[in-house]
Amino acid sequence: MNIRPFQEADRSAVITLWQGTGLTVPQNDPDEDINRKLRVDPELFLIGEINGEVVATVMAGYEGHRGWINYLAVSPMHQRNGYARQLMETAERLLKKRGCPKINLQVRATNVGVIEFYAALGYGDDHVVGLGKRLVNDT
Repeated sequence: MNIRPFQEADRSAVITLWQGTGLTVPQNDPDEDINRKLRVDPELFLIGEINGEVVATVMAGYEGHRGWINYLAVSPMHQRNGYARQLMETAERLLKKRGCPKINLQVRATNVGVIEFYAALGYGDDHVVGLGKRLVNDT
């Protein structure tokens, strides 16, 4: 799998991938999420491709205190090949290069398989409650 930064030509394939893996939710507009990411550290929006086909994504970010991971996705027919691990290793390396001391991410509590995946990579429950406040209604 080739890992590279997102390009505008990837947009529709990325959204289709996110929809096909259940990452999109009604309150988030994936087009707007992409637009926002392209305004802030677009080089940390990574695409995994095989033979020119988008098969995986990850959005990484760093705000000076903590790194964040969003939209890690691998197409169902390409899962269990180590592609998510490759993307995470690349994102971690890029964040560490920026001086990032720790990465946070959020996983829906019901997504046990994904929690197990992250645990295998060394991520653990920080025993905190994730709180949020929507400032913009994307829908």
